[in-house]
Amino acid sequence: MTKAIKLIKWTGILVSALIVLAVGYYTYLVLSFDDRNMPENHGRVNVELFLGDGDNQPLIVGLGGSEGGNAWASDYWKGQRDRFISQGYSFLAVAYFGEEGTPQDLDRIALEGVHRAIREAAADASVNGECVTLMGGSKGAELALLLGSHYPDIDAVVGIVPGNAVFPALTIAMNTPSFSLDGEGLPFVPLPFSATWPLLKGDLRAVWEEMLKDQSAVDSASIAVENINGPVLFLSATRDEFWPSTEMSDSMEQRLAKNDFSYPVEHVAIEGGHMAPTDHFDEVERFLAANLQQRNLSGCSEPS
Repeated sequence: MTKAIKLIKWTGILVSALIVLAVGYYTYLVLSFDDRNMPENHGRVNVELFLGDGDNQPLIVGLGGSEGGNAWASDYWKGQRDRFISQGYSFLAVAYFGEEGTPQDLDRIALEGVHRAIREAAADASVNGECVTLMGGSKGAELALLLGSHYPDIDAVVGIVPGNAVFPALTIAMNTPSFSLDGEGLPFVPLPFSATWPLLKGDLRAVWEEMLKDQSAVDSASIAVENINGPVLFLSATRDEFWPSTEMSDSMEQRLAKNDFSYPVEHVAIEGGHMAPTDHFDEVERFLAANLQQRNLSGCSEPS
C-alpha cells in the first residue's frame, strides 16, 4: 500500500511539473512573439489566373481560409473552378499566406497587397476589370468582406461561412489582428482569458462565442459591410463547429438593412457544419447570374 501511495504521489508531482513547464513554455512563446514588426513577406501574395475563351470575362477572385496556401488553384477545386469558367468568368486564385513567398501565418495580412494583385489580374486583356467578384470561405470570407468594404472597385462579395469582424491572427500568441491596412493592424476582437479552456480543448466555436461577448470590441472591429459597392451573398452553416457563421451573417444582414444598403443582399443558411455550404455553389452561381446583370451600367456586361 505504501508503494502505491508513493507511486501516486510521484505521478502527481510529475504531472504537475509537466503542466508548469508547458505553461511556462507557452508563456515564453507568447511573450517573445514579435507583435511590433510586420511579418516577413508582408504584403506579398501568390496568384494564379485561369481564363476561358473570349474577351470581357468577369473576374471571380477565390480566397481560401485558415488552411493557407492556394486552395482555389488546387485540383480539389478544379471542378467548380472550371464550372465558373464555362459560364464565362475568369478566375483568380489567391494565396495570401502559407505559401512560398507569402507570410507564413495568417497574421496582419495586408489588404492593399491582395487588392494590388486583383487589379493586376483585372488588367489582363481577356478580363473585364470593371466586374470583379470576391468569393471567400471562412477567414477568406472575412478578408473578402473587408476588401469589399475598403475598395469601391469590388463589384460583388460572396462570403461563405463568414465572420462579421476582424478577429485575432492565427499565431501562437493570437495578440495581433488577422488583417492590416497601409502598414497598420486593423482593430480586432481580442482573445479573452475566458476562451483559454475552450481553446485548449479545441472547441473553436466556444472560443469565438467568448470573443463575441465583448460587444464593445465587436463594435470597434466590425466590418463596415454597408460600404460594399455591390450585391452581397452570405452562405452560412447552421451547425458551424468553427464559429457561429449563421449568427454573424444575420448580424451583417441586419447592419446592411439598418444602413439602407441599396444593393441586393441574400443570406442562405445551409443545414450542417462548417464545410456544408461548399456543396452549394449552385447558390453562388444563381446569385451572380441574377445580380451581376443588374450592374450593366457599372461595367458588368455579358462576356463576349
